[in-house]
Amino acid sequence: MKDRIVSGGAALTAGLLIALGPQFLFKVCPVMGDMIMKCHWSSQAEIGVGALIAALGIALVVFAGPKTRLGLTIGVFLAGVLALLIPHVLIGGCAMYSMPCRKITFPAITVISILLLIGAALNTLYLARKKE
Repeated sequence: MKDRIVSGGAALTAGLLIALGPQFLFKVCPVMGDMIMKCHWSSQAEIGVGALIAALGIALVVFAGPKTRLGLTIGVFLAGVLALLIPHVLIGGCAMYSMPCRKITFPAITVISILLLIGAALNTLYLARKKE
C-alpha cells in the first residue's frame, strides 16, 4: 500500500505542477491583444497532459494489481515524454530567450518532466520484478 501511495502521489503532484504551473506558478508570456505567442499554446497543451498524468497518479493509488500498475506507470512515462516534447519540439515558445517562457516556464517543465520520467522508470523496474 505504501508504494502505491508514494508512486501515485508523486505522479499526481507532477501532473498538477505540469498542468497548473504555467497558469499560476511559473507563468508564460502574457497574451498581447490579437497576438498570441506560441508559449501560450504550449501551456494550454500542458494542461491536458498534466491532467492525464494526475489522473494516472490517482489510478496508481486506487488499483492494487502489479500488472495494472505497471501499465499505468508506462502510461505516466509516455505522458511525461509528451510533456517534455511539447515546449521543446512539438509547439515551442517565443523566439527571444529573454522572455519568461524561455527563462522560467520551460526550464521548470523540463525539470518536472525529467524527474517524472526517472520516477516512472524506477517504478516500472520495481513493478516488473514484483510477484503477484
